[in-house]
Amino acid sequence: MRAANELGISTVAIYADEDMLSLHRFKADEAYLIGHGLGPVKAYLSIEDILRVAKEAGADAIHPGYGFLSENPDFAEAVMEAGLIWIGPPPEVMRSLGNKVSARNMAVEAGTPVMPATDPLPENMDEVRRLAAEIGYPLMLKASWGGGGRGMRIIRSEDELEANVLEGRREALNAFGNDEVYLEKLVERARHVEVQLLGDTHGNLVHLFERDCSVQRRNQKVVERAPAPYLDDDRRAELCEAALKLGRKAGYVNAGTVEFLMDADTGAFYFIEVNPRIQVEHTVTEEVTGIDIVKAQIRIAEGARIGDVENSFVPPQERISLHGHALQCRVTTEDPLNNFVPDYGRITAYRSASGFGIRLDGGTAYNGAVITRYYDSLLVKITAWATTPEEAVDRMKRGLREFRIRGVANNIPFVLNLLDHPKFRDGSYTTRFIDETPELFDIPRPRARADRLLNFIANVTVNGNPEVEGRPKPAQHLPLIRVPEHEAGAPVFEGTAKAILDEKGPEAVAQWMLEQKRLLMTDTSMRDAHQSLLATRMRSHDIVKVARAYAHRLPSLFSMECWGGATFDVAMRFLGECPWERLRGLREAMPNMLLQMLLRGSNAVGYTSYPDNVVRGFVRRAAESGIDVFRVFDSLNWVENMKVSIEEVLKTGKICEAVVCYTGDILDPSRPKYDLDYYVSMARELKAAGTHILGIKDMAGLLKPAAARILVKALKEETGLPVHFHTHDTSGISAATVLAAAEAGVDAADAAMDAVSGLTSQPCLGSIVEGLRNTDRDTGLDPATIREFSDYWEAVRTRYAPFEADLKAPASEVYLHEMPGGQFTNLKEQARALGLSDRWHEVAKMYAEVNRMFGDIVKVTPSSKVVGDMALMMVSAGLTPEDVLDPEKEIAFPESVVAM
Repeated sequence: MRAANELGISTVAIYADEDMLSLHRFKADEAYLIGHGLGPVKAYLSIEDILRVAKEAGADAIHPGYGFLSENPDFAEAVMEAGLIWIGPPPEVMRSLGNKVSARNMAVEAGTPVMPATDPLPENMDEVRRLAAEIGYPLMLKASWGGGGRGMRIIRSEDELEANVLEGRREALNAFGNDEVYLEKLVERARHVEVQLLGDTHGNLVHLFERDCSVQRRNQKVVERAPAPYLDDDRRAELCEAALKLGRKAGYVNAGTVEFLMDADTGAFYFIEVNPRIQVEHTVTEEVTGIDIVKAQIRIAEGARIGDVENSFVPPQERISLHGHALQCRVTTEDPLNNFVPDYGRITAYRSASGFGIRLDGGTAYNGAVITRYYDSLLVKITAWATTPEEAVDRMKRGLREFRIRGVANNIPFVLNLLDHPKFRDGSYTTRFIDETPELFDIPRPRARADRLLNFIANVTVNGNPEVEGRPKPAQHLPLIRVPEHEAGAPVFEGTAKAILDEKGPEAVAQWMLEQKRLLMTDTSMRDAHQSLLATRMRSHDIVKVARAYAHRLPSLFSMECWGGATFDVAMRFLGECPWERLRGLREAMPNMLLQMLLRGSNAVGYTSYPDNVVRGFVRRAAESGIDVFRVFDSLNWVENMKVSIEEVLKTGKICEAVVCYTGDILDPSRPKYDLDYYVSMARELKAAGTHILGIKDMAGLLKPAAARILVKALKEETGLPVHFHTHDTSGISAATVLAAAEAGVDAADAAMDAVSGLTSQPCLGSIVEGLRNTDRDTGLDPATIREFSDYWEAVRTRYAPFEADLKAPASEVYLHEMPGGQFTNLKEQARALGLSDRWHEVAKMYAEVNRMFGDIVKVTPSSKVVGDMALMMVSAGLTPEDVLDPEKEIAFPESVVAM
């Protein structure tokens, strides 16, 4: 169409029902539907309908393109009989050359080298076997009519002969309307090279040099080059002359391609076939010769003479020369990650390549285009030209990288792999290159991050975010978020706990902790604080943003608790973030600080028990990504369930902090199940398992000051390990418990920055720092610095107002329900979603009832979730514990309860 447009000729397109949205329909001056109801293929094979449209539109000529009827001599004959100009070779030439057997016979007469082959195969299979044995295996079965790899089969032995011949015949009949096939000797290490011919009606015939088409998959060309990089001038001249001999013998007119198979080992070449039409890959020839082949076709059909450049646009042979190097790649919807199955659907975003030396020939690609399953998967052909082969390849790579295609799969990553391969770069590849090079298929899955982000923004803009539906909006005027000032460059490393770990190992860190007089502090603002207060909804952006300031201003913190627990699940399910990216960002920003995570033993960071190899792999990956301290627990305090995690942490050379989960009250004689001996006994098991630090995980904030003094003292005396205390402030007195634990000799404690402390979070870090100032357990932290960081978190917290729990003050109710602080806000969210927000106190009481019904269990993820799910179900269904325990009553237990 472009060529006709340049010549001032109006164009008429035809399209089938299934092709109504194709680009060619809209690019033509006129377009007509053909073959209505015939189906996607038969519509384009309807000679009668095509001629009807041509007459109705007043067309003067028909250009058949390179598909469907383009090689059918009956069509050419019908066009000419209808008084129209046929832009292609005469029907008699098409018959003699389009049939591969007659073309081969003509090549022999012309002196063009041919491959040993049979005549069209007879129906008698015994005769077929005899002919095959004469030539010798391996063999290639080919269709006598048509190309494109249809009907082709490799046959390596007589056992494979009959099935392949019958299958090839069926495919040829379906594709070309003729089941004639023949056998040809197979060259195992072959190259595919073809010569472009142009002939006029005055007896002139020229070649436009050769193209290399060796890079193929299932006999379909993937990359084409001109000139062939492995030919020298002498062999090139010999090849082109062989093609001209055949063309002269046939009396060839218009454009055609003579294809050869070249033995990569000997350099010998053999005639394969003639394609009596324009080829898909003609663009590379146009780029290196400067001749517009399609325009030449039209002018030659009008009677122009080759050599008369002004009329035919084709100079005489002596003036046709090569200029530079070009290659063409076909961008298709074939999915290399799905065995190259063509994808289909709507193209939601399309951006093509451009720039010097890049040419695009459109197929069906544009924004909003609908790619159907009915036709070739080609989206666009991209051709790159440069002065050297290397530069042409690099330009093609650049062009392919510029493409953005969304909505359907594409083969660009595969083609880029191919172009980068050393065998392609040095020209040593053969037609088996793709089949024998599995590394070409090492393709990362597309992430389409921008696509997903835009879809999310658009959806939220139009429909709102379901995560905040019905929630209060943040204030209209929010405070500015200011990161505490800090110096540029690398932070202090010498003397930090991280330096000790990296230089001397985890045992040295444990010994160092025991030697410290000061109370070591862990800041939970980046993990458990917002998990407990804001339903874990804080984004990586707000967390990582302040990390570098921590590294410079607060390197004397023992650790930063920043990962694990519910953050992994929520990041992926609700925030649409990668938790691993968060961890890597924090590691990069805080190279001098211990990064700490919460690991749920055999549950890792999930809600079910995982196979040992999964847990081990997760621990290794977390250690490699930046975690230094693994706080390991089991939801039922079963040490056996923690051992795999502990063992793997020890193997990584990182710090293992195995914890006892505190529940009940060691001071209450009416609850003997969880007495002091229970925790001391568990601590002995954890020491025997090899933990470096012993943790006390008071997940609900139940440990009272007096009990803390007794428990800490007993655990230190019994194990000799450093003890790290974690609690929640739901009751409002957890800071007193931390101070009591400090008096008893606890080595480290968790707290949160002031603005994200209290309630279901950890106790206030600034207050603990002030409370211990000028004492033997002085933390050594600067209160003014703490307040600066608290100001940052205060401003950040305002952005998450919709996720704030409706808890205005401390609640002694926690001693009733014993709900973990990290679960409190999440369970309230679940209650709200079920319409139970106004019945929260009923849910809390039922939580305590369910715990007693389940046998007074340790409640921490995932066991706490089981209790919570059951409580919600019972309140919403109006059930009592008596109902559940009644064997006559049918109960639909929550899935988590059944799994537990």
